[in-house]
Amino acid sequence: MDTTKQNSSAWDMKVEEGARYTLPVSSEEIEKSKAGEWAITVTTEKSVPRHWFPESIKGLRILCLASGGGQQAPILAAAGADVTVTDLSKKQLEQDKKVAKRDGLSLTTVQGDMSDLSAFDDGTFDMVVNPVSNLFVKDVHVVWQEIARVTKDKGILIAGFTNPLLWIFDDTQERKGILDVRHPIPSSTLDHLPKDEVESYTQSNQTIEYAHTLEQQIQGQIAAGFVVTGFYEDDFGGTRILDQYIKTFIGTRAVKMKIES
Repeated sequence: MDTTKQNSSAWDMKVEEGARYTLPVSSEEIEKSKAGEWAITVTTEKSVPRHWFPESIKGLRILCLASGGGQQAPILAAAGADVTVTDLSKKQLEQDKKVAKRDGLSLTTVQGDMSDLSAFDDGTFDMVVNPVSNLFVKDVHVVWQEIARVTKDKGILIAGFTNPLLWIFDDTQERKGILDVRHPIPSSTLDHLPKDEVESYTQSNQTIEYAHTLEQQIQGQIAAGFVVTGFYEDDFGGTRILDQYIKTFIGTRAVKMKIES
């Protein structure tokens, strides 16, 4: 199965349905960003700490990776950065284009897979901003390696991802308020389904998601050449029973360090 094609189509459908992470920012938010009052999220509820960014991002080359939807990229462009946004979904990127046209912003959109950044040369970007999205990729190590390749030495990576605890419970039961441990980590959406339901699931244009371990997420960044310098946790915003017990999303800041031979 071509999971990249599946997830691209699924996110196009989410745009048509008006899902939360496909809704672009307002003109009012853009105007505030132009005036220096801006914030972005890479998880669900919390804003990325402002001190994770340089005092000014004017002129910085920023890659918003797997970040379509008209949210992070327009805000950063309005604040003065030279922004490129990539995403699997053509319709998600159209949201960024709409905001740019509406509010007079300059940004570049590139449709593509976050596991393959061959469209960009080594050391192209001062910063990579990667909201929660690597759950749609089977091998997250490839993502970290590609991010490291296109990031300049001492460049910054700000990433959001899921705590694997989110995945161990039966989703249907958890939505009923019952925490029923069912699934191992790592695993995928398709692993969680009975075999006779896989075809109907994919034909209904649903995303295929992958549960990665914390070692894959955090040590994966370190192995790619990053030093983690910031960390916070976030949740679904009270919409899931797990929010009562633990936060299920993580944000990290990391700096690419040149390794001396």
